[in-house]
Amino acid sequence: MTQKIKVVVIVGARPNFMKAAPLLRAMRAGKKIEPVLIHTGQHYDQTMSGSFFEDLKLPKPDLFLNVGSGTHAAQTAKIMLALESELIRLNPRLVIVVGDVNSTIAAALTAKKLGIQVAHVESGLRSFDETMPEEINRILTDHISDYLFVTESSGIKNLRREGIDSGKIFFVGNVMIDSLYQNLPQINRSEIIGKIGVTKKNYAVLTLHRPVNVDAKESLAKILKIITEAVVDTEVVFPVHPRTRKNFEAILADESIDPRRIKVVEPLGYLDFNALVKDSLFVLTDSGGIQEETTALGIPCITLRETTERPITVILGTNHIAGTDPKKITAIIKKIKQGKNKKNHQVPKWDGRAAERVVKILQKKL
Repeated sequence: MTQKIKVVVIVGARPNFMKAAPLLRAMRAGKKIEPVLIHTGQHYDQTMSGSFFEDLKLPKPDLFLNVGSGTHAAQTAKIMLALESELIRLNPRLVIVVGDVNSTIAAALTAKKLGIQVAHVESGLRSFDETMPEEINRILTDHISDYLFVTESSGIKNLRREGIDSGKIFFVGNVMIDSLYQNLPQINRSEIIGKIGVTKKNYAVLTLHRPVNVDAKESLAKILKIITEAVVDTEVVFPVHPRTRKNFEAILADESIDPRRIKVVEPLGYLDFNALVKDSLFVLTDSGGIQEETTALGIPCITLRETTERPITVILGTNHIAGTDPKKITAIIKKIKQGKNKKNHQVPKWDGRAAERVVKILQKKL
């Protein structure tokens, strides 16, 4: 009997879990790879981590490093220190990292220093804004990876422009959309909109988590004021990120912001959150992943940033880049309500089979 190839899969934060689930499923189905799941503990509470494992039917991690929060440097260093001895002990053929969080770059660096091959799933995405920590993580991870699995055509162009060998680049599609499609039956059974007290297609969903928007009370107050001015006659449901809640509660005393216009709810699990998005009129977000999920679901998305690292969601999807310009946001919402929003087109290889392609390539190459 042929010995299985040991592959370590690294997760650490919410966006990682949706990407890892279909990869693990495809590896187990292929029967040639022995996956080992390591959770760094970058997101470590029940809502930010535990419930996603349950919703996505992710197996219990083989190892939990429990690194917790910290500055970017401290968190990255803690992950590297905790992971190094485990990788030496496990001696895998390959380490798979996904996305662009601190766990991604930390694990890639640790593996590479140990002479272990690295595969980066979701390679090549670029916002061209190096004030975003995620952009630094993306660039550095791509340049030390041996296998670069790309979600959209812009990723191929970016990697080639940066001088990366074309033989390392594989256009496979989007594993996060695999998770979305695989879980649609459960998403459709969610009763979250009734529990929250809103009606289908009669509300908007707001998500904010980027430090530039939420870490300073003044920045959060400014963006909430813009949203309450731009979004009229539509209730806004705001699942509040734990890091954001303290600042949100502090600005409720500001009389220029009407808190009744925004319905604050606790953070939601994967299934309930996507059910909320699926039945909304539109979404306002600073998240990259939600730009992709709304495109797959055909829900208008207003991105509260000046750039996107996922241009396909604008070119073929339902995404609008608005920044924090209230006039621009208002104009986009008006078009959405008039039924003149962006048309949705099928994004190449966003068909629910990206993880199968990744595993097929790895089985051949390894």
